[in-house]
Amino acid sequence: MEPISYTNYSCSYQGIDGAVSSQELRQARVILQNELQELLSASLSPIEWYQTVNELHDRIARKAVELCIQGMVEEGFGQPPVPYAFIVFGSSGREEATLWSDQDNGMIISDTSHEGKEEYFAQLGQRMTDMLEELGYAKCEGKVMCSEPLWRKTLASWKQQLAAWSSDLNWEPVRNLIIASDMRFVAGEQSLAEEWITSFYEQFRLIPELSDAVLRNTVKHKATLNVLGRVVTERFGEHAGGFDVKYGLYIPLVNSARYLALQHGIKESSTLKRMERLTSLEAVPFTLLDACQRAFFAALKFRRSTPVVIQRELQHSSGFLDEKQMKQKQLHYELRDTLGLVRRVHRALQRQLRFAERRRP
Repeated sequence: MEPISYTNYSCSYQGIDGAVSSQELRQARVILQNELQELLSASLSPIEWYQTVNELHDRIARKAVELCIQGMVEEGFGQPPVPYAFIVFGSSGREEATLWSDQDNGMIISDTSHEGKEEYFAQLGQRMTDMLEELGYAKCEGKVMCSEPLWRKTLASWKQQLAAWSSDLNWEPVRNLIIASDMRFVAGEQSLAEEWITSFYEQFRLIPELSDAVLRNTVKHKATLNVLGRVVTERFGEHAGGFDVKYGLYIPLVNSARYLALQHGIKESSTLKRMERLTSLEAVPFTLLDACQRAFFAALKFRRSTPVVIQRELQHSSGFLDEKQMKQKQLHYELRDTLGLVRRVHRALQRQLRFAERRRP
């Protein structure tokens, strides 16, 4: 596997750091978003581009927390009564968010006793979700947001929740555990996030069957190549003739790398860093990891190549390559070859699942 570079592009965040209102923060995001969009055609590699985009999102989130708390102080709620951590999941947790990604976040609250802390953080969580929406981050359709009690808990309650999800190997609890596995700290008290991570991975040590349950969820994804090896495009609807990059290419690779990382106790949340650690541990056959990494590099490129529309000055994308793009021979050939790699990885994991299920009593 090629060594993975993590050299950030030099970008000025003065507009974000100096914002004194949500309006100023939104405008700073618009300016930097336009600058980053221009870099798509520059010499910046896809990895460096995603690094810079995710640094932008992190800085906006930290400033949003600061502005929300400032507003609560001004309204008489005061400063946070106990330590807390603002955390992210999904593509943000994996440091793979695009310029148009939606919200996936949560909160960990200290177990320190304080009579009004639940009310305070419920208010802060709602304000954060609303402000992020104002800043252009759509609310998560699956409600993975710090405004939701399921994703905003004290550390002790989080530990109980992780244990409950881990002890129930049905689809929905395992799905929630998979979402949680991409957690990354962004703002507040980092030690809370570190203790959360320790508790999360303890579940996999205590319940060996968890890895197999994650694998069962991992090997399910939509067909992307037919029996003749041709790319399967959308047949109906507004994306007819197009290809779903997110669920047809990107997510299967994310799921595969996540499963392999969880199986081997790797605590990284980034897909690329997970692959890098798997390589250094020699935990997975080289041919499988090499196919996975090469396909993932291509997936990142395709993901940022989907058509973009501007709404209220901010970018939005369906995540589909459109019919016109699919008629470009070079793009189509590269996509087909990449999907061939994904199929190799997927079949290897299917074999692993069949073997695991034969072992079960």
